[in-house]
Amino acid sequence: MSHTAHIPSHRKPRQRASKSALRAGVAGGFLSTIAVAGAAGPAQAEPVTQTIEMPTIASNFSAAAAASAQATQQLALDIEKQADQDAAAAKAAKDAKKAHAEAVRKDEAKKKAEAAEKKAEAAEKKAKAEAEAKERAERASRSTERTTLSASTGSSGSSSSGSSASAPSSSSSSNVSGSAASIVAFAKAQVGDAYVSGGTGPNAWDCSGLVQAAYRTANIDLPRVSQAQSTAGTQVSLDNLQPGDILYWGGAGSAYHVAIYVGGGQFVGAQNSSTGTVQRSMDYDRPTGAVRVL
Repeated sequence: MSHTAHIPSHRKPRQRASKSALRAGVAGGFLSTIAVAGAAGPAQAEPVTQTIEMPTIASNFSAAAAASAQATQQLALDIEKQADQDAAAAKAAKDAKKAHAEAVRKDEAKKKAEAAEKKAEAAEKKAKAEAEAKERAERASRSTERTTLSASTGSSGSSSSGSSASAPSSSSSSNVSGSAASIVAFAKAQVGDAYVSGGTGPNAWDCSGLVQAAYRTANIDLPRVSQAQSTAGTQVSLDNLQPGDILYWGGAGSAYHVAIYVGGGQFVGAQNSSTGTVQRSMDYDRPTGAVRVL
């Protein structure tokens, strides 16, 4: 067996040699390029412009983003709208509560007013009923006095010859005779009647109408007005009065008020619409003068 047959060869395959040569050529060319560029200098270098293209957003992504933004805006509007509705509802509830409280207050005030009005009406009815009862009693009393007066006047008229004959009067502190008794009794019987300007009875009088009616019971006709009545007889002093004398206020012939002296320092007269026909002390309203007709 030959010794040379077992010794491997130290030569590289040709293919490997060609690869090495290729690598050496590429490297040499790269270095040569660098050397040339360096020798040329910066003045000969040209700027490198590079355009980067961004990937185009897909149309479906844009639509989704727009829809999301619209949904967010709508949500914000819905929240704002809901907040406005809640505020309006709260205000309406507050106003309703206030209105209810005001209605309750007014209703209570109305009930109180109605109760007070009913109470006042009841009191008024009671007072009216009492006044009517009192008036009926007074009228009955006056009717009795008039009946008694008619009987007493007839008997005294036949038994007396003048003013010196007198009979006691149940309605006066003085002794009153004949016609004077009739006049005084009639005047007292009208106490409580109403005062009406121009009134001549039977339940409403003015001052001269009452005096005229009282003297008619004694068959004496007097003038209708107070001015004429104040001069219808003989002027007498207020210190020398007799029952039946006519009292007047104002001047004789120009009097503005008249009444009848009933004795005991008192008079009866239809005073005014507030008091009606009353019996008063002369100190209540001192007259100016007096006239005696009887």
